Amino acid sequence: MPVVTVRLIMCALACAVAAPLAAQTWPARPVRIVVPYTPGGGIDTVARVLAPKLAEQLGGSFVVENRPGAAGVVGAEIVARAAPDGYTLLASATEFAINPAAGRKLPYDPFRDFTHISQLASVQFILGAHPSVPARNAKELIAIAKARPGELTYGSSGTGGGPHLAGELFQLMAGIKWTHVPFKGAQPAATAVLSGEIDLAFGATIGLAAHVNSGRMRAIGVTGEKRYPGLPNVPTIAESGLPGYTAIGWYGYYGPAGMAPELVRRIYTETAKALGAPDTKEKLAKAGNEYVMSPPEEFGPFLKAETAKWGKVARAANIKFE
Repeated sequence: MPVVTVRLIMCALACAVAAPLAAQTWPARPVRIVVPYTPGGGIDTVARVLAPKLAEQLGGSFVVENRPGAAGVVGAEIVARAAPDGYTLLASATEFAINPAAGRKLPYDPFRDFTHISQLASVQFILGAHPSVPARNAKELIAIAKARPGELTYGSSGTGGGPHLAGELFQLMAGIKWTHVPFKGAQPAATAVLSGEIDLAFGATIGLAAHVNSGRMRAIGVTGEKRYPGLPNVPTIAESGLPGYTAIGWYGYYGPAGMAPELVRRIYTETAKALGAPDTKEKLAKAGNEYVMSPPEEFGPFLKAETAKWGKVARAANIKFE
């Protein structure tokens, strides 16, 4: 047998042994979890609940690193270019699927350049209205919007984000015309509704529920398939006038492309154990999030389906990124 062939076989055998060993010893050094947004947001909260639990569970060090910019693109690129050794991971939001769907120019391929580990959690949105809006549910709101095309305004945390797309999906399915007003964050959008500057806003449950409970904002409905436990008397948009409507925000977990399957499975298993612990689930729920943890073989198809869904909405709404 030629020497070159022997060396190739020996190299392949060494790699076959090294991959399971690397998975078993992970983490042997600090792991950074890149969050491509500013501190304090939904996925940042999830990552900061997860990191200390993983450290407690595994005895290693897990550091959350905020790298905001371009709707999650800056942080995602850092992970795409990292070594596939499990020591640089990405915890990102729905924009990971929305960015390519809406035609944003990306310095990476969201499918080819990443290992898709799991969906971590999901979050519903609330469609909240200023008390002066004479609608108590989706059916009444649609009737008003049809009678006053283009007059109603709704705000979101920014162009191309989950709340914005939730509003565009509502518009398409209801056959109405209203005006989107983008803000630089969820809180400014909520403040604009409270002051009467705009009529309505889509925002995460944790951000708007307190305003609804205080009576300063009226909840038209929530965007999920089932009611939000924190507001049990508020119906879903689907049950209150727009059948079939759902718009869920979700958080995904990724690594660079080329990660060994054994390592991916270990990271998934340990993360599921950490997020699935009763105390961690309680922290997630208090922040308005629902535990999901779908395995890699389910998360990849889910990501493709979400990209296709929001791509249709983005094209129909003619959303353009600057």
